[in-house]
Amino acid sequence: MSHDPPAIELKSIYKAFGSIQANKDISITVAAGSIHGIVGENGAGKSTLMSILYGFYKADQGEIYVKGKQILIRDSQSAISFGIGMVFQHFKLVENFTVLENIILGSEKGYLLTPALNQTRTALYDLGKDYELNVDLDAEIKDLSVGLQQRVEILKVLYRGADILILDEPTGVLTPTETEQLFRILRRLRNEGKTIILITHKLREIMEITDQVSVMRRGEMVGHLNTPDTTPEELAEMMVGRKVIHNISKSPASPKGTVLQVENLNVVDDLGVERVKGISFSVCAGEVLGIAGVAGNGQSELLEVLGGMRNGTGVVQVSDQQLDLSGPKATGKWRRNFGIAHVPEDRQREGLVMEYFAWENVAFGYHRDARYQKNPFTMDNSAIRKDAVGKMGRFDVRPRNPWLRAKNFSGGNQQKIVVAREFERKPNLLLVGQPTRGIDIGAVEFVHRQIIALRDQGTAILLVSVELSEILSLADRIAVMFDGRIMGERLPEQTDERELSLLMTGIIEQGHDPAI
Repeated sequence: MSHDPPAIELKSIYKAFGSIQANKDISITVAAGSIHGIVGENGAGKSTLMSILYGFYKADQGEIYVKGKQILIRDSQSAISFGIGMVFQHFKLVENFTVLENIILGSEKGYLLTPALNQTRTALYDLGKDYELNVDLDAEIKDLSVGLQQRVEILKVLYRGADILILDEPTGVLTPTETEQLFRILRRLRNEGKTIILITHKLREIMEITDQVSVMRRGEMVGHLNTPDTTPEELAEMMVGRKVIHNISKSPASPKGTVLQVENLNVVDDLGVERVKGISFSVCAGEVLGIAGVAGNGQSELLEVLGGMRNGTGVVQVSDQQLDLSGPKATGKWRRNFGIAHVPEDRQREGLVMEYFAWENVAFGYHRDARYQKNPFTMDNSAIRKDAVGKMGRFDVRPRNPWLRAKNFSGGNQQKIVVAREFERKPNLLLVGQPTRGIDIGAVEFVHRQIIALRDQGTAILLVSVELSEILSLADRIAVMFDGRIMGERLPEQTDERELSLLMTGIIEQGHDPAI
């Protein structure tokens, strides 16, 4: 048995933001050379705690020990000097810089850049080989997949000498294949003696990859467990404080008339690449059509066209009215004229204005509604704020502060703001992309119930998700996309994750798919 001191010890950490107590008397010990999970609901204080460890925040009270020695972490540079690196949920990369330039940025040695770049290139080649983190160092960030961008972030902290890595929701935007690759990398890092702290909402991942797990609830630590000695059900109950229903129960759908009809839709991206290739489908009132597929196979472009954010060719009708697909539209008109609501896949880029207050974000896209207007030229801000407080309460947005800017909420609570804004309009057609990305298990259950409730009230729902369990649980019909085409359609009760995975990877050909 090793007698090495713990990699990290936090003792009686307190942190408040005004009247909000984000961390209250938190203590945690992380063994050296282990993968330690931290789970909890959105707003439980996980990211705040790790931001204190990384020097983004200063604790109001408490002690930090690294490898048995008490330290003072003043800022992120100080944390890096103690061997602590952090990979954030939303990457901190300059998109038009190369991989090499991003990694060296902020740690250039001397005034002559060329020798530093050459030294860095050699060091990164060795790191890539050692940890399976191979990536083209001369590629620009904007041309890399999300999974490769994450590798760049991991390389960046390793290059700076980190042997304690904090990863905040690292799989939130990854495909299943990219997640498997990440876990292989993390195991290799652990085997080489690195210590990894993993913040995640996904209990299946906790069970698969961690050695120990700590559970937080409402700013407090409620338990520490050895992962082999616990279950997802026990962790979920500790997180939420009650039993959690993992599979939503729902009555069979009762579809009415067709709301969305798509015929021969084609979409070409800004680089001239055909992303959607002649697809046709329909969605009826009172049903959920789930679109399954590995990210990057045309689902995002499909949602963008139907949401009025991108042009396409073909015929799209909503309630027998044809949409103009010739270019990006003022989506507010589509919301009013066709009753379309849209929860976009990327909440930060497409769903929120991060510098604006929560109450302002709750009104975006609906700011011309009569109840928000004092007169044709003036909005009634007090009415918008009152409505925002109600929505934040009903959707359990934490903290329930309409004056907080969107950027200051956790990722999961940002998602709840978008979901609350769109769902409560009871739309004719709901377009929803990755509805539960980055939100905790209790909130997942809530959002799933809301989707089924809208279905039962007669909304037609087009659901795009990379989570097969989510698709199988919510969809009344499932269409699988691969390489811009619909490979086949299935009923949830007549398929499983294995068959859907084969369709998602193009192994089952479209022509061999039996009709439903």
